Amino acid sequence: MFIEKKRVGKNIKFYLAHSYRENGIPRKIRKYLGANLSKKELEQKQKLAFKIVCKFISELNTDIFNFSLTPSQMSSLNKLDKEIKIVKLSKESLATFTKEFVYNTNAIEGSKLLMQDVKEVLDSNKKIHDFDELEAKGVARAMKYIQGTNEELSLELIKKLHFLCFNKTKAFAGKFRDVEVVVKNSLGEIVHQGILVKDLNFYLNDLISWYIKNKSKLKPLILAGIVHNQFELIHPFQDGNGRVGRLLLNFILFKNKYPPINIYTEDRQKYYSVLQEYQLYQNLKPTIEFLVGQYNKNLKKGGLHKIEK
Repeated sequence: MFIEKKRVGKNIKFYLAHSYRENGIPRKIRKYLGANLSKKELEQKQKLAFKIVCKFISELNTDIFNFSLTPSQMSSLNKLDKEIKIVKLSKESLATFTKEFVYNTNAIEGSKLLMQDVKEVLDSNKKIHDFDELEAKGVARAMKYIQGTNEELSLELIKKLHFLCFNKTKAFAGKFRDVEVVVKNSLGEIVHQGILVKDLNFYLNDLISWYIKNKSKLKPLILAGIVHNQFELIHPFQDGNGRVGRLLLNFILFKNKYPPINIYTEDRQKYYSVLQEYQLYQNLKPTIEFLVGQYNKNLKKGGLHKIEK
């Protein structure tokens, strides 16, 4: 959900808006908040309208995961998949990638650790108590786990990855949320609302069922992009969804013997942009183009510099 402003004469009218698709057709809900509102008035009106819009959304009974690709879309996306060079990475290269991944995926979520700090934390056996350092260790454990497991995608795997990341820092590690969540931008505007708690199990199971049905039909990069984006739409945890979603992306790539992808913190605004393009319009192409770009950037920066033939 997001705030829309409309100038009418000398007045500025505010609306709480939500975009969705119904039978493939883009739709939008708008709830009028008022005109010429102060920041405090806007916040109060937004909270009331948010509950009304959420209730309306829950009554729409539209499938959040009604995702399909036409043959032409499939062909176009598969061409992008071919831009990923399939290589086998050495242990040293994987260790380098893990440090890069841990630094960037945590920095996207606000970690203050520098790249050198992450290297020192992961290379040292000393006891640590700092919040950011503990989460660096946790994400590294989860990354190591997905490199070696033979498991299929499941709810248990998703919860395990969350637990590995956050069991030292979050009381709800490994547990799906029992509260509603929203994602806000830097202006405090709501840009995304997670699936309502009462519907979480339905949509999570729908995601797993979809994956099982389509895992052999789609190229690995396309499959990984869809699962990642859909997971972020559902937002099943109270916190930590971004990091688990990026681990799931690489879990599917590793499982299909594709090289992993690191999303750089300096590109996070573009990352959020392609996620929103999927959320609003189910347009996957920007995500796949972005992932290919991030992979090529990783190659140039040396994050995957040692490759076994």
